[in-house]
Amino acid sequence: MNQLQAKVEQNVAYLIILTLLTLSIAMLVEILPLMFSNSTTKPIEGVKPYTALALAGRDIFVREGCYNCHSQMIRPFRAETERYGHYSVAGESVYDRPFQWGSKRTGPDLARVGARYSDEWHRAHLMNPRDVVPESNMPAFPWLAANKVDSAALPAKMTALRKLGDPYSDADIKGSVAATEGKTEMEAVIFYLQGLGLALKNKR
Repeated sequence: MNQLQAKVEQNVAYLIILTLLTLSIAMLVEILPLMFSNSTTKPIEGVKPYTALALAGRDIFVREGCYNCHSQMIRPFRAETERYGHYSVAGESVYDRPFQWGSKRTGPDLARVGARYSDEWHRAHLMNPRDVVPESNMPAFPWLAANKVDSAALPAKMTALRKLGDPYSDADIKGSVAATEGKTEMEAVIFYLQGLGLALKNKR
């Protein structure tokens, strides 16, 4: 056994092959079953695909790197569930590609932010976070109020998401331009944030 181990450790090709084999088996055992589990592939009650404006806001949220500091995952700990609400489950995020769960949380979690603050609060916070949270180290995003949503890009995005399984209708895709035309990026981000967890909050 020691000779075999030494042979494998001294031969890079053997080491790579055995490492890939081990990873493949681990994926088959751990990941593949989740791809066919209803708890991870089916939305829970109340969760719907993003509207055109919310989808635009989510794309801006990702583009600006907000996910680097703000998780959208409530962990199953008493300190978190008492503050934020029910812990996150996979069925909440079936329409998120990529999902915004994470382990780093510099700013507060945003999974249940819907209806917690007014539009005016969010606008002030994005323009200058320290106006509403004096100790915040979050950067300001004033350009969102000036930039317009790229409405023309939404039909292609929604078509691609439909191919991945999001139940967008032809009317949803066709109406996405009109639904977002003239809207600022600020409005889109606020609309997205206001929707986070709102369906679950109403349900519970």
